[in-house]
Amino acid sequence: MGLTLPGEQPPASGAEHPDHGSLGPADNRTRSSVITARAAHAFEPVGRSVAAARAFVRDTLQGWGFGDVVDDAVVLTSELVTNAVVHAGTAAEVVCLRSGDGVRIEVSDRYPEREIPLQSSGVSMGSPDREGGRGLQLCAALATRWGVEYSPAHKHVWFRLDLPERQVGTRTAGPSVSTELLPLADERVRVAVVQIDGEGAVSAWNDDAQELFGYPAKQIIGKPLTDYAAWPHTPGTSTGIVEALRLSRWEGSYGIRAADGRVVPVYASHLRVRDPQGEPSTVCLLVRDDERAVLATPQRGAAPESGHRADGQSTDPFETFIGSPAPDDLDGLLQRTVERSRDMLDGDAAFLLLATDDETELEVRATTGLPSARQRFARVPVDTGSGRYGTARMPAVHEDLTAVPGAVPLLNGTGMRSVVTVPLKVEGRLTGSLGVAAEGAGRYSNEEALRLQFAADRIALAVESARLGELERLRRGSLSFLVEASDLLAGTLDRDQTLALMAQMTVPTLATWCAVYTIADTASEPYLSYVLHEDEERIDGLKALLGRIDPPEPVPTPGARIWPAPARAAHEAALEASVRSLDDEPHHLGSGIGSTLTTAASVGGETVVLPLVARNRVIGMLVLGKPSEDHFRQENLELAEDLSRRAALALDNSRLYSERMAISQSLQRSLLPPDMPEVPGVEVEVIYRAAGEGNEVGGDFYDLFTIPDGAYGFAIGDVCGTGPEAAAVTGLARHALRLLAREGYSGPAVLERLNNAILDEGERSRFLTLLYGELRPQEDGSALLKVVCAGHPLPLRLRQDGSVEAAAEPQPLLGVMDDLELYEQTVRLEPGDVLLCVTDGITERREGSRMLGDDGLAEVLKGCTGLTAGAVAARVMRAVERFAADSPSDDMAILTMRVPEPHRN
Repeated sequence: MGLTLPGEQPPASGAEHPDHGSLGPADNRTRSSVITARAAHAFEPVGRSVAAARAFVRDTLQGWGFGDVVDDAVVLTSELVTNAVVHAGTAAEVVCLRSGDGVRIEVSDRYPEREIPLQSSGVSMGSPDREGGRGLQLCAALATRWGVEYSPAHKHVWFRLDLPERQVGTRTAGPSVSTELLPLADERVRVAVVQIDGEGAVSAWNDDAQELFGYPAKQIIGKPLTDYAAWPHTPGTSTGIVEALRLSRWEGSYGIRAADGRVVPVYASHLRVRDPQGEPSTVCLLVRDDERAVLATPQRGAAPESGHRADGQSTDPFETFIGSPAPDDLDGLLQRTVERSRDMLDGDAAFLLLATDDETELEVRATTGLPSARQRFARVPVDTGSGRYGTARMPAVHEDLTAVPGAVPLLNGTGMRSVVTVPLKVEGRLTGSLGVAAEGAGRYSNEEALRLQFAADRIALAVESARLGELERLRRGSLSFLVEASDLLAGTLDRDQTLALMAQMTVPTLATWCAVYTIADTASEPYLSYVLHEDEERIDGLKALLGRIDPPEPVPTPGARIWPAPARAAHEAALEASVRSLDDEPHHLGSGIGSTLTTAASVGGETVVLPLVARNRVIGMLVLGKPSEDHFRQENLELAEDLSRRAALALDNSRLYSERMAISQSLQRSLLPPDMPEVPGVEVEVIYRAAGEGNEVGGDFYDLFTIPDGAYGFAIGDVCGTGPEAAAVTGLARHALRLLAREGYSGPAVLERLNNAILDEGERSRFLTLLYGELRPQEDGSALLKVVCAGHPLPLRLRQDGSVEAAAEPQPLLGVMDDLELYEQTVRLEPGDVLLCVTDGITERREGSRMLGDDGLAEVLKGCTGLTAGAVAARVMRAVERFAADSPSDDMAILTMRVPEPHRN
């Protein structure tokens, strides 16, 4: 670092950019630009040089008394030195030149292999989104003038910042105005000077205080100020006058209860001091609120809200801080904000957290200088205690975090010691928190907090607008996701498929891995039913890990809750595997430790559990996990909660459907006849098809069973309708036939009693067509049949010569009339003859206006001469299926009996 003699001039400009970077002639200065001091320093091409350069410029300008331009100078220097030592990889030299009206700063690097911009071609400064392409654009936005100079061995980028125009020796000044426009005051403006001791009691009370409030000093000294202050509590912060009196500096409005009972509004400025013995006290200056201009601290800088720079050009305070153009995405805006905040306060790290909708937690969204992968989307509470330093709603400065461990949980274990945090607020609502930290202690004071709060106020509205835009995009995507998920879940009633869909919809959209636990009933333990990872090779290891730990508690409370057990178990398993590997030779190490460490990394992040609640019962848990040191976004957890509610209902519906299907199928199987007996000398074949998906029994039925005297009873019937109601009459008919036939009743008697039983069912009764018969094999190889056809399609007899004829006459159906007069007919089947019995689902098979009918069935049967009973039944069913393209809408049953021809030698 060196100091030049007064009057020394900077090198001549090679290319100068007045205003916003347009190339132009040399600077025409109107104020004194004689160089009065020079400071220089060289920096090595390492990352820490950027922070060192910022500190050098800040210390130099503050030493010269140029505090008004320090912030802009530090930001520009940071960008230009970053370009040199980080992106160009060369050493950099920073030169500060002081003049009476401003400062010029030059940054030189040793990277001459660059194109020299020509005046006729304009200047391309690169994309503002590139990490190394924003330096010149910031010069254009912040500097009064700037330029670029080239030499064979160096490249110089310089910028000039002029001091604001104001009277010499003043800190701030207002314009001259006419007397009529001056604020009205009493004949004498009184300033009450009140001193408060460390216990909060009044220790000094001047004459102006007595005049303003009516209390003599002897009456009020020794009493707490809180007895007289009408303090306006700030909603949601619990900040009162006791806390304010402990702050190093405070300024604002409240009221003092005067001796006459009225409240006098005052504007106050508090300063906390200590006496030579180290005892603290607070000096309070108070004026009437309408005379606040006497004490009110003017806003920082030259009225940033005015929208004009020192050179008279319009500027945006937001762009001044964040750079122009600003990033159009939320993540880019937040990252730019933390980088600018770190540079502005010469910090080692910075972070920005956004508040959740209910303002109870803050979520880490952008960091610099911190392990962002570990912290991103981590959440911390807004209020961690009482008072100013226990809430993110108020600015706070921590001079040394080692004295208050855990005061800023985000910085635990990062090596940061001092930190300043300020809230981001929009219309009084907390929307986030911005902080800057340094590795050294005592780096920040209330002055830095004010500067950072100034920046936070400028950025808060833009951040909130970008956040709302992101939330709107996320919500639109979430609605689309939930609609698609609902459609998929509603499209299946299979339990296993529902479990698979639940997991596949969350991985990888919401989580890296997923596990689903199910609970059969209130007395059952949770069972690990499904596991999925975005990397299929890790599923087995993840499943084994979860199988070794106790499942999460089935708590019905809605919302996601943290489940630390998987990450803890994975860490312990990895540690054990690493210890075991130390005892093995390197060539003996197998894939076991690698698999264990891989599994540990995949589940080492945040794990949450969402209950699956359906019909007021916890039927399972949905577990979502992230890889090592990763966290969930709050929006994703809310989406997962919506999904879990839909998935729970779908899973419970599949459970109920499976249970009812099992019950239905069990009942239906009970209506089917057991294994049919073998009839000596007679081939018997049955084909049965129930209409409707999942039905095993409908309105059609068949049966073949033994009866006394070596005979066999057979039946084929059709109950009116289909489904469970028809199946109930089917069961009644089949069991009644067996019971009555085995009691020795004849065919007509059996059917007459069955008719009465059906009629006794009342409104539940259904009419029934039934073909019932008794079969007796004969010694000569024939078979004798006695049949009764009660309203049923007539049985057809196929003779050996290919002729087909009806084997019975039609009689009244059952379930309609009380008194039936039925009779039985005798049919003899000779060797080679076939008896075909069908239900009306066969004969009434339709294709448009065509119907198969009795004649069509007879034609099919004529072609079955010489076939076995099984072959005849199969050919008839095939012909029926081919008759129409549509699936059958009615139950179908086929019963064939054939007397085989004797074998000839």
